[in-house]
Amino acid sequence: MNLKPATRPQDRAFEPFDYGLYAMTVFAWSLSWYALSVQAGSGVANEVNIVWRFLIAAVIMLVWAVVSKQRLKFTLRDHLGFAGLGVLLFSSNFLLFYYGAQYLVSGLLSVVFSLASIVNLVLSTVIMREPPSSRTLIGGLMGFGGIALMFLPEMQAHGFTGKTLVGLGLCVAGTLCFCTGNLISARLQKRSLPLVSMNAWGMVYGTLWAAFLAFVFGKHFTVAWTAEYLGSLIFLSVVSTVLAFFAYLTLLGRIGSARAGYATVMFPVFALIVSTVLEGYQWTVLAIVGLALVLAGNLFVIRGKK
Repeated sequence: MNLKPATRPQDRAFEPFDYGLYAMTVFAWSLSWYALSVQAGSGVANEVNIVWRFLIAAVIMLVWAVVSKQRLKFTLRDHLGFAGLGVLLFSSNFLLFYYGAQYLVSGLLSVVFSLASIVNLVLSTVIMREPPSSRTLIGGLMGFGGIALMFLPEMQAHGFTGKTLVGLGLCVAGTLCFCTGNLISARLQKRSLPLVSMNAWGMVYGTLWAAFLAFVFGKHFTVAWTAEYLGSLIFLSVVSTVLAFFAYLTLLGRIGSARAGYATVMFPVFALIVSTVLEGYQWTVLAIVGLALVLAGNLFVIRGKK
């Protein structure tokens, strides 16, 4: 029996549970940019920051899997998929953004990451053969255009110098890692693998990969024993990793990678609100117009096709 196009996950209207997952993802990852900037300036190596973050997250996820009686034994084929998640989604994309932060201001980091909404659309169409609805495509373009307007003055101020291009390249690579990891997760979920166990193993492999890179690059496994660093580490591990990835990947399985990826367009908006409160960000007319476009595009996407 063939399904009508409107019944596809990427086309249907949001349900109350989807709104909750969406809100959790946007809240957790919007605040994570500030926490990431705290860690980046702590003196602890980027690779080691990733190790501590995902080690804590992996332990929490494994305990969660055991307590909820999720299966933890899988085939070699499954573990190869989990390893792909670990390398791409749970380590490399974050590491590339940490290094990108050495060349770009934090606002531009979130702008580049918002490209995930467009990249997910392209990859879903080309690889997963899931063409986006016209509503999703239009909403995504509106959101991306809004983000561009919000950060246009900052881009003009810093220009596209050699260092800027290096930072941009690193962040684009990180975004591609994130989106490719999205596709791996979507494929694993289509095989009905339990999400908690899948994330737990993915974070284990992500921790091992980051530890391997730290060893190869000769980094020291240190910790900054300050309240600010430890607070950011706990927030990134528990809220931005365990809770946010569970919410985001669940949403991805329910509504498709293209629409779930649009949540990334919202991150810079809330990141700017945090920056306004904590860092004195000054709003401009372009920023306000851009914000209106992002919110309009967001509403356009999450309503889906009726």
